[in-house]
Amino acid sequence: MSRAAHRSLHVLAEAIPKCRMCPELRKYCAEVARTKRRAFADWDYWGRPVPAFGDPKAKIMILGLAPAAHGANRTGRMFTGDRSGDFLYAALHRAGLANQPSAVSRDDGLHLKGVYITAALRCAPPANKPTPGQLANCRAFLLEEITTLKPRVILCLGAIGWNAALRAIETLEFNLTSPRPRFSHGAELRAGRVTMIGCYHVSQQNTFTGRLTESMIDRALARAKALA
Repeated sequence: MSRAAHRSLHVLAEAIPKCRMCPELRKYCAEVARTKRRAFADWDYWGRPVPAFGDPKAKIMILGLAPAAHGANRTGRMFTGDRSGDFLYAALHRAGLANQPSAVSRDDGLHLKGVYITAALRCAPPANKPTPGQLANCRAFLLEEITTLKPRVILCLGAIGWNAALRAIETLEFNLTSPRPRFSHGAELRAGRVTMIGCYHVSQQNTFTGRLTESMIDRALARAKALA
């Protein structure tokens, strides 16, 4: 990656927390940060849009849904400070893509190699359910990240991540293979130089029920590494 591209990602990371495209989400994130959760009463919540995190030279992009209200909305870093992040970063560490298996805060020493983590929506949405309009407002950030980073693989966590990647790729007019599969765990879609891979989201709904196991995400990451 060129120095200019690296600077572009840095500028984007500084711009995202200032975004006010969805005032209702800014209000919600600020309210969560004000009221807090009892377990995090001593935390100074981030409480605003969360930028992406990872290696600026990454060839694997991991695309999640949105920050968790008391996870990334609290810590200010993607998948940091919640059970979803515990599962994801442990898997990245097993795959040799993270220097440690846990993520608790922005200054915990975590570094990623070859991986860049972003989300379809940058603000925590109520009930973890973004609206189509909110996702559309956030799409420009994802478009810029894909254009700048030029990933070879986008590992899409859940259907919302899959559809967000698909819409971004269609906007960028990449050559899509046909037919275009709907989201499923293990689904693959080639779009020019990029391959989308589907993976069940790392939410507790999936990891606590066994719908997504460690071996399943390990295989998805191994496939992403092979393609990258």
